[in-house]
Amino acid sequence: MTYTFTNNERLGIKLPLLEQSWNNYTKETQESILAEWETIRGKIPDRIKDLENEINDRQSQLYQEEDFERSCKLNSEISELASIINDLWIWYRTNNHITSKVPY
Repeated sequence: MTYTFTNNERLGIKLPLLEQSWNNYTKETQESILAEWETIRGKIPDRIKDLENEINDRQSQLYQEEDFERSCKLNSEISELASIINDLWIWYRTNNHITSKVPY
């Protein structure tokens, strides 16, 4: 097999890792890749919702936090969670074509 789906710990989903150009895969293999991707892709909104809940939790903590260093840490965590959500939305929109090797 010249492709695989590998777990991306940061995003919390599996991502495709293609070993060759998309057009070099047979139609059957492309369909197999896309079918597996659609299953994974369907879980992205739930993953985003979980991360949004984590952000809301951190924001609640931040509103009550008086320690400056702890506030900075919470802000950093919120920023990272928002970055993950942004990356997940990018992957979510990758629904019809997987065209190159995954950079992760």
